Amino acid sequence: MADEAKAKGNAAFSAGRFEEAARHFTDAIALAPENHVLYSNRSAALASVHRYSEALADAEKTVELKPDWAKGYSRLGAAHLGLGDAASAVAAYEKGLALDPSNEGLKAGLADAKKAAAAPPRRPPPGGPDGIGQMFQGPELWTKIASDPTTRAYLEQPDFMQMLREVQRNPSSLNMYLSDPRMMQVLGLMLNIKIQRPEASESSQSSPPPPPSSQDQQQERPETKAREAEPEPEPKPEPMEVTDEEKERKERKSAALKEKEAGNAAYKKKDFETAIQHYTKAMELDDEDISYLTNRAAVYIEMGKYDECIKDCDKAVERGRELRADFKMISRALTRKGTALVKLAKTSKDYDIAIETYQKALTEHRNPDTLKKLNEAERAKKELEQQEYYDPKLADEEREKGNELFKEQKYPDAVKHYTEALRRNPKDPRVYSNRAACYTKLGAMPEGLKDAEKCIELDPTFSKGYTRKGAIQFFMKEYDKAMETYQAGLKHDPNNPELLDGVKRCIEQINKANRGDLSQEEIQERQNKAMQDPEIQNILTDPIMRQVLIDLQENPRASQEHLKNPGVMQKIQKLVSAGIVQMR
Repeated sequence: MADEAKAKGNAAFSAGRFEEAARHFTDAIALAPENHVLYSNRSAALASVHRYSEALADAEKTVELKPDWAKGYSRLGAAHLGLGDAASAVAAYEKGLALDPSNEGLKAGLADAKKAAAAPPRRPPPGGPDGIGQMFQGPELWTKIASDPTTRAYLEQPDFMQMLREVQRNPSSLNMYLSDPRMMQVLGLMLNIKIQRPEASESSQSSPPPPPSSQDQQQERPETKAREAEPEPEPKPEPMEVTDEEKERKERKSAALKEKEAGNAAYKKKDFETAIQHYTKAMELDDEDISYLTNRAAVYIEMGKYDECIKDCDKAVERGRELRADFKMISRALTRKGTALVKLAKTSKDYDIAIETYQKALTEHRNPDTLKKLNEAERAKKELEQQEYYDPKLADEEREKGNELFKEQKYPDAVKHYTEALRRNPKDPRVYSNRAACYTKLGAMPEGLKDAEKCIELDPTFSKGYTRKGAIQFFMKEYDKAMETYQAGLKHDPNNPELLDGVKRCIEQINKANRGDLSQEEIQERQNKAMQDPEIQNILTDPIMRQVLIDLQENPRASQEHLKNPGVMQKIQKLVSAGIVQMR
C-alpha cells in the first residue's frame, strides 16, 4: 500500500498542501523504508514549508540509498541553500550534474547557489541575530504589521504566518527566513528603517539622478544598492518524481473515467447494451474503482439479468475489501445485490437471503433507501408466508375443533385452534366471533373486544359480531357504548332477539342509575370509566357544553332552549348514559 500513500502525497503536493503531503510520504516510508524516491519527495515537501533541517536529513538519506541518482543531489542542494549554506549547496548541485549534465533543475539550482555564495554577507546589528529575533516577541509585532498598508496582506498568507511563529519560538532562526522579501519588509518595519527591495533599486535607475561628482559614481551607486538589498534566492519546490508506471496508471484512470461517463450517458438514454460495454471497458482500464462494477450491476437490474447483477455485486464487495474502499460503496453493492435477490424471490424463504443482504448493507452504511428496501422485503415475505399458509379447508377443520373444545369448556385449547384457523384463513369473521366468545369466558376483555371489532370489520352484517362486542362492553359496565353497539346491529337485523335483549338490559341499567338505585361506589366506578372515554372528555371540555351543564343546574328556562338543539341533546344523552349526568 506504499504506492497508494505515495499517490496521495503527490496529489497533496500538487495542490500545495505540503504538510499533508509530508504526512502521506511518511506513511509510505513506514511501509517501504528502502525506497529512495519517498525520501526525495518528502524532502521536497518539507523544504516547501521551510523545514530545511528535516529536508536535509531526508535528502542525505536519499543520496545514501541511491548515490548514482542525480535527483537526490538536487534535493540535497535545495536543503543546504534553504539553511543558508550556499557552499554546500554548490557542491551538491555539482555532484548531481556530474551524474546528469543535462539536468535543467540542477543547472538552475547551481546558478542560485553560486549567486547566493557570491553575495556579500550581511552584517548583523550590534545586538546580534538573536537580539533582532527578540524584537519579534513583543505584542506590538502584530499591531505594526496590521497597521502598515505594505505588510497588512501578509497576515492572510499561511506560509508567512508560519515563518513568524517559528521566529517567535526560536529567535535564532530568523536568518533562515531573511531570504524572503516579506520578512525583510517586516524587519525594516520593526527597526523603523526602509529596506530597499530590488524593485525599488531598478526604479531608482530610471529616475533622474542627482548632480554627480562623476558619471561613473552615479552608475555604480544603484548597482551596489541593488546587490546589497537583493535577497538570497529561495529554493523552489521541485515537482514530485513520477515513474513511467505511475504516468501510465494515471492515463488509464483518466481513460476509465471517460468510459464511465459515456456509460452513464447511455444508461440515462436506456441504451443498456452500450452502457454495459462502456462500464466493462472502464473496469479493464482501472480495477481499483468498484463503482464501475456497481454501475454495471445497476444496468443488469434494469435488463432483468439478476444473476449477472449478483455476480458483479459480489466482485465489488470482495474487491472493495481488498482496496479498503469507502463503506458507502460497499453498502451500495450489497443493496443492489439485495434488490436482485428480491426480484428473484419465488417463495417466502427466498426473501431470507435478500433481507440478510440488506442488513449487511446497513451495517456498512445506514442509508434511508436501503432501510426502506429492507422493510419492503420483510413485508413482502410476511404476505407471501400468509399466502403460502392459506387453506380454507384446513381452517374450517381447525374451527370445528375449536367449537368442540368450547362446548367442553376447554377455552384455552379452543383459542389455540381458532388462532390456527385464522392463520389458515384470516378473512373468516366466524372465527373471530368464536374466539371473542372464548376470551370473554377467560376474562380477557380487551382481546375479546378486539376480535369482535375485527369480526364486524370483515362482515358488517354479521349479527354475532355485534352481540359479542355489546356483551363485552356491558360486562365492562360501559352501558352507553354497549347500547350503541346493539343499536348498530339492529340496523342490519332488526328482529334479532339477542340484540333486542341487549338494548333492554342497557336501558334498565341506565335508568337504574338515573333513579339513584346505585350505590355511591357503583356510581363512582361508572363515572371513572366514563372519564377515560375520549368522547366524554371532549364533551366535558367543550366550552358550550360546559355552559349548557351550568344552565341545567342554575337556569332551567335557558336549559330548555339548549335541549331543542339535536346536537346538544345527543351529547347530554351521552353523558346521562355514561352516568356523568343524572336526570331526575
